Amino acid sequence: MIRFESVAKSFDAGHTFALRAVDLEVLPGETLVLLGSSGSGKSTLLRLVNRLITPSSGRVLLDGRDVAGEDAVALRRRIGYVFQGIGLFPHLTAAENVAMIPRLLGQSPAEQRERADQLLVLVGLDPPQYRDRFPGELSGGQQQRVGVARALAADPHYLLMDEPFGALDAITRDALQQELLALKARLGKTILFVTHDLFEALTLGDRIAVLHDGRLEQVGTAAEILREPRTEFVRDLFTKPARQLGLLRDHSGHE
Repeated sequence: MIRFESVAKSFDAGHTFALRAVDLEVLPGETLVLLGSSGSGKSTLLRLVNRLITPSSGRVLLDGRDVAGEDAVALRRRIGYVFQGIGLFPHLTAAENVAMIPRLLGQSPAEQRERADQLLVLVGLDPPQYRDRFPGELSGGQQQRVGVARALAADPHYLLMDEPFGALDAITRDALQQELLALKARLGKTILFVTHDLFEALTLGDRIAVLHDGRLEQVGTAAEILREPRTEFVRDLFTKPARQLGLLRDHSGHE
């Protein structure tokens, strides 16, 4: 379980705050989507988990232990991290990128190759076709699949995903969303997923945490939030999509 206890974050010694007293739990095995516009604090909250940044106050607990007391390098090797920029090493092949963490963990070259092939298959990339390609020889969607495979290489319990599909075209993004749902069903990972796209949040989230101006406005299932928004911001955010979804259902019912 990931737990945020009264977490606040300021980047300018308390003059302004990116996060303001956030209390939130990510339950084991769930996908919790952090939803909000640019500057809402969602990526800041996610990056506290693997200590890319540290809170100004409050605590972040991973399986009951304060991450502030954990070795940062060891902590990050236990947590998968996927982000929009992908961050593949351009001079390494797809298989070498995936095998980076197994190599750092001391696995033999044969074990690294086997693990890379397993994970490429898992994310829908045929190893004979893709293992020896460099990132520049892959499409954006294929690169992101390699990024997901790399994040899974150490078989982490937790995946942090920071707008991983935001730069992709709509068709590729939809396909990867469905693949992520299938992967989650197969692997049972706990996922903290950041997006500014409400429909992506509705598609992927077991629960959705809505952030605005550094504050947690509401957390709940999509049905709970659509049925009973607790703040004016959440109500405004969900009203138009709810109407669109209703229109889609109405049209499909008349076909």
